[in-house]
Amino acid sequence: MAQTKNRWLILVACVLINLGLGAGYAWSVFQGPLMEQFGWTTAQASLAFSISFAMVPIAMIIFGPRQDKEGPRKITFAGGLMFGIGMILTGFTKNLIMLYITYGLILGFGIGMAYGCTTATTVKWFPDKKGLAGGLTAAGFGSGAVLLAPLAVALIDKFGVLMAFRFMGAGLLALICLCSLVISAPEIVGGTEEGDLTGQMKPKEMMKTTAFKLLWVIYIFGCLGGLMIIGHAANIVDKYLGYGREVATLTVSLLALANTGGRIVWGSVSDKVGRYKTVMAMFIVSGIGLLLLIMKSLGMVSIGGILLIALCFGGFLGIYPGITAENFGSKFNGSNYGVMFTAYGLAAIFGPRMAAVLTEARGGDYSLAFTVSIILSVVGVVLMFFYMKNAKKLAAAK
Repeated sequence: MAQTKNRWLILVACVLINLGLGAGYAWSVFQGPLMEQFGWTTAQASLAFSISFAMVPIAMIIFGPRQDKEGPRKITFAGGLMFGIGMILTGFTKNLIMLYITYGLILGFGIGMAYGCTTATTVKWFPDKKGLAGGLTAAGFGSGAVLLAPLAVALIDKFGVLMAFRFMGAGLLALICLCSLVISAPEIVGGTEEGDLTGQMKPKEMMKTTAFKLLWVIYIFGCLGGLMIIGHAANIVDKYLGYGREVATLTVSLLALANTGGRIVWGSVSDKVGRYKTVMAMFIVSGIGLLLLIMKSLGMVSIGGILLIALCFGGFLGIYPGITAENFGSKFNGSNYGVMFTAYGLAAIFGPRMAAVLTEARGGDYSLAFTVSIILSVVGVVLMFFYMKNAKKLAAAK
């Protein structure tokens, strides 16, 4: 059982750190102005977002073992520096290569360093409330865009998109680095915790199990549709649904709010009804949201589809740290969840990219991309049902 001293203060600090990192989810409000200023296509500009979030699991894997051994404080501080510096340097962008390096590689790596620490730390401090703690921490990440998207738009309108990056980068660097000084990790005493299926596995042991492989694939499917929507939300509302920039900006903020709420709501639900049943429910609700987007003749109801997808995407981010800890133990969850989170990285590459390529090929029509995501949601339900019925057997299989 983990120690409980000061755990709520640490949780608050982790939520604030993730709120700052959540600026990454406001990308779609930067993308349009960048395209206008430099003449880039959607596929070219959106690749920066894909690279950024693909870097997150890489950083988590690299620094996960260090935080498991040394604690999260130094790594979170360094991650805050990289995140802030990456965003500031993006404000000096002159070409796509520089954008991919500053916003993609540097900023994304900083997110992974800090997010990996906060996520693993809160699950360790709250072994009795893994879903809620993971959901609240992930909610900080999702809620960043709720506050930062309107702020970014205001800065872009007044100073231009490049100056907006510089101002936000400096402020968020200070926030993350200061909050990192508060956090620490508890000791995990004993071989297993209640709910753990296989004891305390290290990443190499975990990766050999059939359980990990199946959960990893399910995680990819769970993130794909959500990342596709997040990366293109403003353009979907503005161009595909035809509601203009103001409604698009409002939708980005509402999307972030739904993303945030989903992490808390689904995390709490999973503590009560079980994480596997909750995952299946999220796939179903997300599929309904995608169907509403295809039926754009429904008007504003289609925007509701975006919010349903974001709600469920947030749930996957909130639940999966607990799923990983319950299946493979909490002691090495910093390392283990980093490996599991590579599913998110792949989804970050293929989700927005798939939508961009299919949409450009169809003259701005997103319906084929939505259809593909619906099919993956159905497959996700089937795979999760199979896992739920065979969890203990799969945990031992290789």
